[in-house]
Amino acid sequence: MLSPYRVLDLTTERGLLCGQILGDLGADVIKVEPPGGSPARRLAPFYEDIAEPNRSVYWWAYNRNKRSITLNLETDEGRELLYRLVVRAHFFIESDNPGALAARQLGYADLSAHNRELIYVSITPFGQDGPKASYADSDLVILAAGGPLLLGGDEDRPPIRLSVPQAYLHASADAAVGALVAHHERERSGMGQQVDVSAQQSVTIATQANNLAYRFGADEARRMAGGVKLGSLRLPLVWRAKDGYVTLGFFFGRQLGVFSQRLMNYLHELGACDAATRDKDWIGYGALLFSGKEPVAEYERVVALIADFAANRTKAELLQAALQRGLLIAPITTMSEVLESPQLHARQYWQSLEHPELGRSFPYPGAFARFSESPLTYGRRPPLVGEHNREIYVKGLGISDVEFADLVRRGII
Repeated sequence: MLSPYRVLDLTTERGLLCGQILGDLGADVIKVEPPGGSPARRLAPFYEDIAEPNRSVYWWAYNRNKRSITLNLETDEGRELLYRLVVRAHFFIESDNPGALAARQLGYADLSAHNRELIYVSITPFGQDGPKASYADSDLVILAAGGPLLLGGDEDRPPIRLSVPQAYLHASADAAVGALVAHHERERSGMGQQVDVSAQQSVTIATQANNLAYRFGADEARRMAGGVKLGSLRLPLVWRAKDGYVTLGFFFGRQLGVFSQRLMNYLHELGACDAATRDKDWIGYGALLFSGKEPVAEYERVVALIADFAANRTKAELLQAALQRGLLIAPITTMSEVLESPQLHARQYWQSLEHPELGRSFPYPGAFARFSESPLTYGRRPPLVGEHNREIYVKGLGISDVEFADLVRRGII
């Protein structure tokens, strides 16, 4: 899809996924790293626990379908080489702090002077401007500033962070979309532009509409282990099964109450609840609770019946019941179950990529979407440090072997 286009990827760990998405779509993505490799290569875990830049599994996760060159951008010669690469590029992705690249003559104004059609994508914690633009950041800070952190953890303790960083994955995906929108405009006008992505803004969509609820004066969802709280009402979302956990939807209203009615019908057939419980108005039950016509204690009694029902069945049994009866129940899978998923295997999701330097191949997550006429393919495993230096500089830019060797010797490449 993007095979005619070239991307220069200067991102840190903040934005690696953006370039990978564009690479998956067929773009020629050149990862520009400092001599010795990107700091992201030093992030754990490492294959066979050997802390070496080409064995970082974190690096592998976000850098397939890229080529790698090394370039010292702290030097005038390094910047001149980058300018030459920019002339032939279509996209430029960076995730430095606002103004950091401009201070080295690598900002949007500097590079667009060399290529007026360049789409320059910036991924930062809070955007290029505003009172927080220069604030320090981390995944924890971004999730706290965007709102989602408020929902994570136990109700009687402070919020907890997510174990796997998520904020910049949201931002990177948004950045890839932004790059393609800007590309669409470039096809019309012939002009490039800067795409300014704020990670804080990207994660606000993960607040379960709390940001909208506040504006409307509605009850805001509050954190509760395995669910959320709305006022005094506790809504479990995760339920214990005999061999793990499931998600089970026990909700009300015109859209979701019908599923709760089906669940109550099933429980009555099993002898787990009486006819009076089965025949409650599960469509209008939320209004009954919030008006006080139905005591919260009665709702909690029904929740306990459902919890007992789930706890005495395996995930497979609960899934089978959901499929047969149209219930909102789904198993929470472990990593091993994801890897062995018959559904993912049937769709050929896992893609094997050879790592010849290690003498073996590894299964990689598949494409984010399937396209009937132009399927996405993986042509490259994540690159080694500077693996394509000669390919890009000598064959691509026409640098002589003698000049190339001199640049390497002096630490420019």
